[in-house]
Amino acid sequence: MDAATLRDRLVGPYAAVDVVASTGSTNADLRAAAGLGAPDRTALIAEEQVSGLGRRGRGWTSPTGGLYLSVLFRPVGVPPARVPWLTLLAGVALVRTAADVGVRATLKWPNDLLIGGAKAAGVLAETTPDHAVVLGIGLNVAELPDDVRPGAGGLAPTSLADHAPEPPDRTALAVALLGQLHDLEVRWRGLAGDDPALREEYRANCGTLGRPVRVELAGAAPLLGTAHDLADDGTLVVRDEKGSDHPVSAGDVVHLRVR
Repeated sequence: MDAATLRDRLVGPYAAVDVVASTGSTNADLRAAAGLGAPDRTALIAEEQVSGLGRRGRGWTSPTGGLYLSVLFRPVGVPPARVPWLTLLAGVALVRTAADVGVRATLKWPNDLLIGGAKAAGVLAETTPDHAVVLGIGLNVAELPDDVRPGAGGLAPTSLADHAPEPPDRTALAVALLGQLHDLEVRWRGLAGDDPALREEYRANCGTLGRPVRVELAGAAPLLGTAHDLADDGTLVVRDEKGSDHPVSAGDVVHLRVR
């Protein structure tokens, strides 16, 4: 990636944009930087991650040729109950970025980008002791090696290169993705985290809504039902066979086949 171009295009909207050849985890690096006073909207991009993490402590495979980045946000003025929307906001930015290179993608609640039913990207948000949020995004860009394993629930992996009409350029993708993320986050923060237009755009692109799902919950039996709605705080509402609604704020959602 062209670090000079990235800084030229993105510094201004972002306080800093750094590019490193390799690191353990961009999220871990920015969590550490947050404790040292790194400013709001600091971005870090890595050519390679050797200890990337997904949700619930899982490893995140980061093969060469992907786009791995994290952004440190200090969303002053946004109530804590609205902060989880940063994850969903990143999903919308990913959908828009995929569309820019001619790829139709959808979202699996809360944090997966799907192309043709396979996973092309994931999002992980982590809070810091000083109430900042580190938002990490891993996007598969180049064709994947054969040894990349399926994700949670057996979700097959894919990449933009498998679907785009032309080979995607990672520098251009980084500029587009961080640009979309900035525009969405600025508006969301300006509305104190209550952005009806964002909710509707997420709903319109969420392939989870309206379909049968199994939700794997920590320390509890799986929840079976239909993904019925998305609450204003980003919670998924699952309706079981008896017609009872269950709010789900965290869990692994598996899309089930429609009978």
